[in-house]
Amino acid sequence: MSTWAGQPHVKGSTETMRMILLTCVSVGITFTWGVEMTYCTPYLLSLGLSKGQTSLVWVAGPISGLIVQPIIGVVADESTSKWGRRRPIIVLGSILVAMCLMTLGFTKEIVESLALGPDATRTLTIMLAVLSLYVMSCSRSLVVDTLPIQKQQLGAAWSSRMNSLGHIIGYAMGAIDLVHLFGPRLGDTQFKQLTVIAALGMLLTSGITCWAVTERVLVEARHDPRRAQGRFKVARQIYSTLLTLPPRIRGICNAVFWSWIAWFPFIIYSSTWVGETYFRYDVPASARDSQDALGDMGRIGSMALTVYSTVSFLSAWVLPALIRAPEEETYTHRPPASIAPLVEAIQKHKPDLLAAWTVSNVVFAAAMFFTPFATSFRVATWIVAFCGIPWCVSQWAPITFLGVEVNKLSGSSESAPVGSDAARKSIELLRLEPGAAALEAGAGGHVASTGELSGIYFGILNIYVTVPQFISTMMTGVVFAVLEPGKSPELAGHGGGEHGNLASSASEGPNAIAVCMFLGAVSSLVSAWSTRKLRDL
Repeated sequence: MSTWAGQPHVKGSTETMRMILLTCVSVGITFTWGVEMTYCTPYLLSLGLSKGQTSLVWVAGPISGLIVQPIIGVVADESTSKWGRRRPIIVLGSILVAMCLMTLGFTKEIVESLALGPDATRTLTIMLAVLSLYVMSCSRSLVVDTLPIQKQQLGAAWSSRMNSLGHIIGYAMGAIDLVHLFGPRLGDTQFKQLTVIAALGMLLTSGITCWAVTERVLVEARHDPRRAQGRFKVARQIYSTLLTLPPRIRGICNAVFWSWIAWFPFIIYSSTWVGETYFRYDVPASARDSQDALGDMGRIGSMALTVYSTVSFLSAWVLPALIRAPEEETYTHRPPASIAPLVEAIQKHKPDLLAAWTVSNVVFAAAMFFTPFATSFRVATWIVAFCGIPWCVSQWAPITFLGVEVNKLSGSSESAPVGSDAARKSIELLRLEPGAAALEAGAGGHVASTGELSGIYFGILNIYVTVPQFISTMMTGVVFAVLEPGKSPELAGHGGGEHGNLASSASEGPNAIAVCMFLGAVSSLVSAWSTRKLRDL
């Protein structure tokens, strides 16, 4: 039994407004993520790193997910801060992300202020840029891993929508010529201005969420003697649960494992791939003398990802109406008599979410099989945009199915209606637990079994998302080492600066990024097979 003080509260007069305020920080997170995905790979290439070396840099994401997530989870769960368990971590993570973004944008200026020699300046610039990326990845995990609302079905839907909105805003900003729009006020290159805007956006959105939500305060945490304790309790809990995963949960995790081997190269390199395709096949001769090659490549990639994010955003609203989710099977539809026949006919022919998940894996695999054959950036853009549909399903289905299984294991079949007083009182910072009893100020309480099961099983799902990223990183590293062992032929920097000119001619041979995504298609087909097997478990 743990002791709590205060009443949880979220500002807003409607449930929709409360959910928007709760998930507002997701917009800032995905904005910064979009800047990183769009510009940082070509930025590192412009500094003189090879694609194989950049693949090692991107291992920062899996490392932060595998190490930071469990640690932050324990720290947040046991925090007795008067500001709440999660708000201080979100504030700290947001400030660090903003600082790292600014450092990335002005790395060259920071290093040059030290008045070192040319070789030392180049080496230190690369080191500072890589360090900033690692720290930013871990800092963003501080924020993301304190958002357990994403583990709830309602929260997952709203987080998905706000994430898509953040991507649309971020990629649209990247596609605009900011230097022409704002002048040199925020920096003399596209990348610099975008890092400044993203840093301000991160601070603003996290500030809105922290302002809007009041947490319960943990006064005293009392541990269950039946649960693992000690320094390595999290590792022991996860390991013991991994050995005894129920068959259906293990099947869900296996499907996620194979799908993320395919998705990781797409997420990291799709923007760069579109930009490189443009430089290979479409760039006019006059543009080859550009003094901001990084900005040119980033704008082309951002345009493609803007369309992709728009498709994903629309899918997050449209697909739930066209697909029969598991929770729909637990209640009877009672539409008005005038439209009852139409509604019943639609419900009868709607595919279920499991079928949609299986098909989405096949569709994504088909798209990736076409990547090596794209000889126009317009074709590449269409391929990337089309993937917004399977991406939406891949973010929706696993969380929904795992939530259903956790509810079954917890024996909890009742929940408070969304918007009811019971549901509102159960809101912690970025957490909705329908059906949880309200805890009065100063009263004791304990974590419901549903919450405990949710934490451990979603932690395991995070492992099945993270480990494939290491495998994918090794795969891309091998492909880059074989096909493009040197500097990027499409983005050849001079002197290690970020203002390098474009390569004078289109490169020969297959594009290494397209090959990586082509290989990922095979893994996506394995995921489709694993997803199909869930119907028999």
